[in-house]
Amino acid sequence: MLAFTFPGQGSQRPGMGRPWADHESWELVDEASAVADRDVARLLLDADADELKDTRNAQLTTFVSSLIVLDAVERLGVEPSFCAGHSLGEYTALTATGALGFDEGVRLVCERADAMHEAGHDNPGTMAAVLGLDDDLVEVACRRADSDVWVANFNAPGQVVIAGSPEGVAAASVHAKELGAKKVMPLQVSGAFHTPFMAPARDRLRKAIAEANPRDTEVPVVSNVDALAHDLGADWSSLLSAQLSSPVRWKHCLLELSSLGVTDFVELGPGGVLTGMAKRTVDAARTIAISTPDDLDKLLDFVGSAPARTATAHEGEHLFASERLVVSPGAGVFEPIAGLGEGARIVVGTIIGHIGDTEVRSAFAGVLQSYIAVSGERVTPRQPIAWLRTA
Repeated sequence: MLAFTFPGQGSQRPGMGRPWADHESWELVDEASAVADRDVARLLLDADADELKDTRNAQLTTFVSSLIVLDAVERLGVEPSFCAGHSLGEYTALTATGALGFDEGVRLVCERADAMHEAGHDNPGTMAAVLGLDDDLVEVACRRADSDVWVANFNAPGQVVIAGSPEGVAAASVHAKELGAKKVMPLQVSGAFHTPFMAPARDRLRKAIAEANPRDTEVPVVSNVDALAHDLGADWSSLLSAQLSSPVRWKHCLLELSSLGVTDFVELGPGGVLTGMAKRTVDAARTIAISTPDDLDKLLDFVGSAPARTATAHEGEHLFASERLVVSPGAGVFEPIAGLGEGARIVVGTIIGHIGDTEVRSAFAGVLQSYIAVSGERVTPRQPIAWLRTA
């Protein structure tokens, strides 16, 4: 089984959009810019590290960047059984599964980032990563600080983030080292995220979440708040609101995915932080991070080398590791190539049809099992066109 995971704030980096600028999936950037009324392309291409550290820029660019990668992966026909996202990444996961529309996701992320930025300004705080100490002892360190400091992220075994007032975090850091922490690393952030310091942002975001009205999904998303899989849209109004001032239980999310049968973890978006966490948390996990177009071929190899089967499913048919979907590169009327029928051998790049003047090419080699779209059918972007079995 395969799960898509999406990174949160902190994974952004200067120039992260450059590898995608000439890719078809870059079209999402223009859409995001129009919805957010921001020049997202400039942020993805030209913003420096200091500009991207601003919570309002970090969250929007990470969200859009991750969805660019998702869009490219979907064009290959690879789909998950479950999704999850770390903090901000949970909004990406909900957009990926259709619980939120793309426009709704962009608007919510912008509102969330603005609200968190203001809360951080009104309630100054900071965060620090505690390495090499058990979860329970990190909580003990926070209690012994006798100040405003709490656990904010349970990321992986031996990797916990604390947050609160600068004085509280400093005191808890001292106690953590006394209790055996190998290292405590201050984080360059603009607030104490996932703590009671974010309560004003939580209050502001409730209305925006209610207006977005998340929908039910076929692919469940594992929540940061309770580390359980949810496919009912009604659940997310309270979960997203609670997430702002509750700890991110990411380690628990990974363990829950594993208990649900997930063996393959695919991180989509900038960086590869979640991939490292999955390796530390889930025994025998197969992991891969996809952040550039060059990684797409690696993903096909990764999916194709699964020991049993992938989690891809479409129209009630389970597509195993030896099977692939060719999907539409755009919208229009589909016409297959004359004489190319069932049993035809396909090589990478073979033109199997046209959508208007656009060629539909196969991203992999194999034997054509059947066309899913029929001649004259009007198709939408990323709609499955043909079904291949790899040689």
